[in-house]
Amino acid sequence: MRTIGLIGGMSWVSTLEYYRLLNESVATRLGGLHSARILMESVDFADIEELKLADRWDLVAGHLAAAGRRLESTGADLIVLCTNTMHHVAADIESSLSVPFVHIADTTASAIRAAGLSRVGLLGTAFTMEQSFYVDRVAAHSIEVLVPPADDRSRLSAIIYDELCHDVMTAESRDFYLAATDRLVARGAEGIVLGCTEIELLIGADDLEVPVFPTTALHVEAAVDLALR
Repeated sequence: MRTIGLIGGMSWVSTLEYYRLLNESVATRLGGLHSARILMESVDFADIEELKLADRWDLVAGHLAAAGRRLESTGADLIVLCTNTMHHVAADIESSLSVPFVHIADTTASAIRAAGLSRVGLLGTAFTMEQSFYVDRVAAHSIEVLVPPADDRSRLSAIIYDELCHDVMTAESRDFYLAATDRLVARGAEGIVLGCTEIELLIGADDLEVPVFPTTALHVEAAVDLALR
């Protein structure tokens, strides 16, 4: 079994979910007392977010690439960045490594194509929904990506940062997320991408009538596929 290196802490809530899902997946596949071989470097999210808000993506890239290199130097055979938004600097991280980097948008796009869909709605932080780094990466797989209108984007993002990143889940926020997905489906979305690693703690496949693509769970399965290959 290869060792999975996690760059985590963004937020700790979803990184905890990565750790749980990785171990559950390995245990399911191998049985017995098997668990995943994992190395983790967990950053202080406040530091990273401050740099993001200051538009210092060069420093964000430097911090996260250094974390990836440290994981590789201590034995990680592949690297997983446990966040969608910070994949804005994925190319910088990947280019600094000599081990595989598992890109969350690619794993999500592969699942969408496997489901036979070509148009999906994207939920996530405002940055992920509004910038091109994620939408274009998915679109490169011949998938059209719809994003919510500005008012929806603002509230969806605020719920992530003000509630989900603090492990707070409310019925009111869940209802808003479901209403936002309904509006995307009404515009032609054939499925919904939960494009922030905390969202699948709030809503899931049982809540919607269209296919749901939970990026954390899909990222985990791709990492385990590679670790056990």
